[in-house]
Amino acid sequence: MNHLDFRVIDSHTGGEPTRTIVEGGPDLSCDPISGRPLSTVGEKLDCLREHFDGYRRALVNEPRGSEVMVGALLVPTHTHGCLQGVIFFNNVGYLGMCGHGTIGVMETLRYLGQIVPGKIQLDTCVGTVGVELHSDRRVSIENVASYRAASQIRLDLENLPTLMADVAYGGNWFCLVQCPDPSWLDRPAKDLLSLSDRILKQIRLQFPQVDHVELFGPPIDPMNDSRSFVLCPGGAYDRSPCGTGTSAKLACLAADGKLEPATTWRQESIIGSVFEASYEWLDRSQGHIAPTISSKAFVNADCRVIIDPDDPFAWGIHH
Repeated sequence: MNHLDFRVIDSHTGGEPTRTIVEGGPDLSCDPISGRPLSTVGEKLDCLREHFDGYRRALVNEPRGSEVMVGALLVPTHTHGCLQGVIFFNNVGYLGMCGHGTIGVMETLRYLGQIVPGKIQLDTCVGTVGVELHSDRRVSIENVASYRAASQIRLDLENLPTLMADVAYGGNWFCLVQCPDPSWLDRPAKDLLSLSDRILKQIRLQFPQVDHVELFGPPIDPMNDSRSFVLCPGGAYDRSPCGTGTSAKLACLAADGKLEPATTWRQESIIGSVFEASYEWLDRSQGHIAPTISSKAFVNADCRVIIDPDDPFAWGIHH
């Protein structure tokens, strides 16, 4: 059997990598078993997961990738007004939406000469996302509707003070916890990962849809409003401030009356990168907001990825 090859563009947004697959990949136009045409991005994602999941594992896991890598597969879209469809995935599965990844996709399309400054729409499995490329290469995402589902959830973890959590949606589901001690976010990443995993296990007893945890504390840079540590599905932490997580944070701030519409919120990541964010109300009575997230991405590789079927680790290393 001949080897498979893909053209990928690697970028990072605030330190968090995105690998955009621009050539190669499986045919997702129809179901390979029934032959039924697949029109929506959600249907294409289901097909990828059910029949071609090896491509996900091969493209983002070791030895070609790492646990922190997020993949973005560009697919045709049938949604009116959308330029492109995109499916996001990581080391353990698929993501409904990815903020840093969307910014990475936009920088990739700019790098390829497929877009110029202006507004476009991208089709994701959770809905249409409006995106603007600015003349300075900054990208602004008009994310899907975000909202807080629950507040002041008590978490009692052994050998820790009682924590209070919010649960919110920003394209993915988050448990948001304000650190009771400002020094918590100065701990080593392995300790924060362990703490976040304990929080995740407890919150999922009540909210099984949650797969991200955000810990918040004071920023290092006084120009910023908050600093966060974000646990992603698969056990890695987000090097960026997390676009969907920042959207969830805005929903909580809006619900508590702590941030007015159109006011800029500067969210600092655990490594010091920053996303600027604001929101407008979609439905104040339901607590639904329309968040906008802004940042830059930078292309750092344009290469061919090879899958050799004789390679014992052709389809990724699984820890």
